[in-house]
Amino acid sequence: MLLSRLTRSHTYLQICLSNSRFFGNGTKPLWQESSSLPQARFFPLTEGVMLPPGTFKNKVAFITGGGTGLGKGMTAVLSALGAQCVIASRKLDVLQETAEEISHQTGNKVHAVQCDVRDPASVKAAVDKLVTDVGLPDVVINNAAGNFISPFEKLSANAWRTITDIVLNGTAYITLDIGKRLIKAEKGAAFLAITTIYAESGSGFVVPSASAKAGVEALCKSLAAEWGKYGMRFNVIQPGPIKTKGAFSRMDPTGKFETSMIERIPVGRLGTPGELANLAAYLCSDYASWVSGAIIRLDGGEYVFMAGEFNPLSKVTQEQWTVMEAMIRNTKGS
Repeated sequence: MLLSRLTRSHTYLQICLSNSRFFGNGTKPLWQESSSLPQARFFPLTEGVMLPPGTFKNKVAFITGGGTGLGKGMTAVLSALGAQCVIASRKLDVLQETAEEISHQTGNKVHAVQCDVRDPASVKAAVDKLVTDVGLPDVVINNAAGNFISPFEKLSANAWRTITDIVLNGTAYITLDIGKRLIKAEKGAAFLAITTIYAESGSGFVVPSASAKAGVEALCKSLAAEWGKYGMRFNVIQPGPIKTKGAFSRMDPTGKFETSMIERIPVGRLGTPGELANLAAYLCSDYASWVSGAIIRLDGGEYVFMAGEFNPLSKVTQEQWTVMEAMIRNTKGS
């Protein structure tokens, strides 16, 4: 009987240690209160805007990828705090709809500017319009992104180029164009990039995204050192799984990995766009004027759980621990 129980325990541990890894970003928050993750009750969502009203009064914020997902969430919070927001992406109709929606909610006009971040000429035209309409920005959020899952050997050169052009080159083009103008005008600004936790570790099946976002983090850390003298700060947020329609449709098209994602998060639930937006607002505000060159993980503890080799033992039951402890105590010698 003891051998049978140990065999079952060993099989169970093998299953625990074989979990896959998937991530995503996006629009609608998912709140799941699962009986298998009772700890989520200790980490309730706190809705609403964290910073005081008027924190960004008389400030201009430029957000790429601001029409949907996390970008939309950050725009809504910054606008509610008084910022004049300018959102940019390729799809002008989506931008205009979002701008109208948030303007109506906050009573603060949001501007929509069409921009393909992959094209330096398009970036220049968008920044020209930004400056003409509202002036140079005080806040720049590089949020535009592209991603999909695929084995690396199935990628074409064009697939690689598409992701790296949006994520890495797009961030560089926006930062270069706006940065040069800020330096000339002797005006400071807070820059923020949205990456992901696997930018730090790397990850199979999203190699273009992992590589490009790692480059974005290197860019931000480098410029935090180089451009601080010009009054510019650079920080990065690495979100863990935040469920939204756009991202999860590409990263988890079958929906089968959502449960395993939540099981890897010590907090016991997914994040929400509002939680990221509040952190972004803080990092871009004057309350964080001494924060620069920081890369901040926002993932409910998922990264450290996956990084610890023995952390999956958290799924071992008390009965299984008793069996294993007896086995360990009966071990002779080294």
